[in-house]
Amino acid sequence: MTETRPEDWAAVVEELERLLKLRSVVFCMKLFERRAEMEAIARIRRPQHVHTLDQVVGQASRLGWTVGVTADDLVGAQCRAVVGLGAAKTDAWYSGQHMAGVWFSSQADAGAHQAAMHCVPDGRYEALAVGPLAGRLGTPDIALFYATPGAMIYFINGLQWSGYKRFDWSVVGESACADSWGRALSRREASLSIPCFAERRYGGVLDDEMLMALPPDQLIKAIEGMRALAKNGFRYPFAQYGVQQDVRAGMAVSYPDRAP
Repeated sequence: MTETRPEDWAAVVEELERLLKLRSVVFCMKLFERRAEMEAIARIRRPQHVHTLDQVVGQASRLGWTVGVTADDLVGAQCRAVVGLGAAKTDAWYSGQHMAGVWFSSQADAGAHQAAMHCVPDGRYEALAVGPLAGRLGTPDIALFYATPGAMIYFINGLQWSGYKRFDWSVVGESACADSWGRALSRREASLSIPCFAERRYGGVLDDEMLMALPPDQLIKAIEGMRALAKNGFRYPFAQYGVQQDVRAGMAVSYPDRAP
């Protein structure tokens, strides 16, 4: 699939919002090897306070801001480690000592959690920018959006319309950003997550929202798939049929060979 020009992302976002009835901004992340490259982005916002990365993501997805961060802007090693900033993955980080007795019953459990996280390797990047996909970051490393479970399965159906593949995703638990942007940045694969406590408490994520992160060209593939599904009568939101109706009439709409 050819790369979408930056000026086309607005059309991609508009179509995604139409198909999935999204309630928040489709946003993106871009890593920079040099801090100066991030700071050169026109009108980039720089945090005035120490934040979690969840808060920065919330500023992009809820407020439409374009925000650039370095390791010093983030509250600690857990946020930094997922996106590979600040050489955060030390022996102390891998031990999980800061989570033992908080999220996990033992040091061994906490260490196992740290080892299970998908993270960008340390040492290559100095900065990260997060902002609307239809914004000033050009073609980013990954695109992300929040949606309901119903919208997410429809989006996944779109991804699977052609070139089918089975998706296998993990749930690391707390620090679930490793399941979404950590996995997508490090593996360049579509990555679905159930947002964790920190994302909901500090990032403003709603109870009924899931998070998808993926290379931006895969948005186009999914949109093409959802358009094809719509022609077959499959659209989001899904019309409720009723738990006591004779199912044959409904099935006949989607599967003509099931007609009564």
